[in-house]
Amino acid sequence: MMRGMDASAALDRRRFLGAGGLGLGALALGGLLAAAAAAATRARGAPGPHHAPRAKSVIYLHMAGSPPPQDTFDHKPELVRRNGQACPERFVEGRRLAFIKGRPELLGSPHGFHRTEPTGLFVSDLLPHFDRIADRTTVVRSMTTEQFNHAPAQLFLHTGSPQVGGASIGAWAAYGLGALNRDLPAFVVMVSGGTDPSGGKSLWGAGFLPPQHQATRIRGEGAPVLYLDDPPGMSRRSRREVLDLVARLNAREFERSGDPETAARTAQYELAFRMQTSVPEAADLTSETPETRALYGVEGEGESFARNCLLARRLVERGVRFVQLYDWGWDLHGTGRQDDLLEMFPRKCRETDRAAAALVLDLDRRGLLDDTLVVWGGEFGRTPMREARGGSTYLGRDHHPDCFSIWLAGGGVKRGFVFGETDELGHDVVRDPVPVRDLQATILHLLGFDPERFRYPYQGLDQRLIGPAAGPRVRHELLA
Repeated sequence: MMRGMDASAALDRRRFLGAGGLGLGALALGGLLAAAAAAATRARGAPGPHHAPRAKSVIYLHMAGSPPPQDTFDHKPELVRRNGQACPERFVEGRRLAFIKGRPELLGSPHGFHRTEPTGLFVSDLLPHFDRIADRTTVVRSMTTEQFNHAPAQLFLHTGSPQVGGASIGAWAAYGLGALNRDLPAFVVMVSGGTDPSGGKSLWGAGFLPPQHQATRIRGEGAPVLYLDDPPGMSRRSRREVLDLVARLNAREFERSGDPETAARTAQYELAFRMQTSVPEAADLTSETPETRALYGVEGEGESFARNCLLARRLVERGVRFVQLYDWGWDLHGTGRQDDLLEMFPRKCRETDRAAAALVLDLDRRGLLDDTLVVWGGEFGRTPMREARGGSTYLGRDHHPDCFSIWLAGGGVKRGFVFGETDELGHDVVRDPVPVRDLQATILHLLGFDPERFRYPYQGLDQRLIGPAAGPRVRHELLA
């Protein structure tokens, strides 16, 4: 109830809510607070889409640590030919590098490449399953970023700021579009590879946006969502009674203060109650056919990138707006076997290539790809020089912000398209650079937003995912 309602009306409403008990009062209260939360969101500028969206949902596959483009999608025969030679002085002179010292040797890819059809793109032999989706993807080989360390680069890519406190792109989507399914969260995150990404949980936080827009983390082992189950000794009915009591107390506080956070908190309690049924069903893969599980490479139970990809399809199918997958293990410096190009890199390709391709194929055969955008990539590139930190004899590459490769599929992007070009050694973009902020603007555009107008007032400023400055633009060249 908003401030300004007369005292008798407020009293009558309180009596109505109090008398409703488990049924009518709870339903009325839940509806009121959900409406209040939605009204508060609209009042603070959430516009819904500005134009007809091309994508209803996004699945973002982030390879945390950053795959080397020279070993994946940006084939450099000249770099291979000059392997072991000293790099050009301009690669190091006056430049700040994370770990490389002196003038390092060039490092050609130790792995073979093959040409895919119909794009003509050369792809690493370690990614054979990508061949099956090459005709459904747009590969961008000319991405650039402003950051060269993992946490700031990941934060910049996913929240628009290299510092903690920004709102993640999934939270922006949830804030602007809301949920497609009232029984599931609008924004979900899953992690594989044994650890969280360097940017931590801020990568999927709401930042300055209302807190209900942060991601719900779903796990591959044990309970899908922590603390969702009823405590020991509490029945579902008693849990309902507790929630109704808390909701009535929050309603009184909302009447007193008009604080939208109070309504949002109650709405989240109600969502958690509904998720006790909806999330276990969505996360249960036993209903998937053996053929589908084999398509993704899902074997047994436990957390894996393959399992997360299949879950992502199930979640989008059920109306989740934004699904973010992080897979750790791509920080290939070559300090040992655990991070080199000869052992760790092939292992990561085996763990992810089949599942990423299966996700695109599965979405397509189910009629979901046209309005689901899939994005694959890391936070920056890797140097065409060998790092050789401390004299290491293992093969690895340092951080490199000046060029990296990503691919996109579905959701309004072109099929079988290659965009951008780097120089013959894979050090600089020479055609069609795509800054991170342009990628953000393009994703927002596909979701139906004008990225310049899509903003949120905070601390006296209109915050935007694409930052405060002019310049970021939608890359229509990538769109079908």
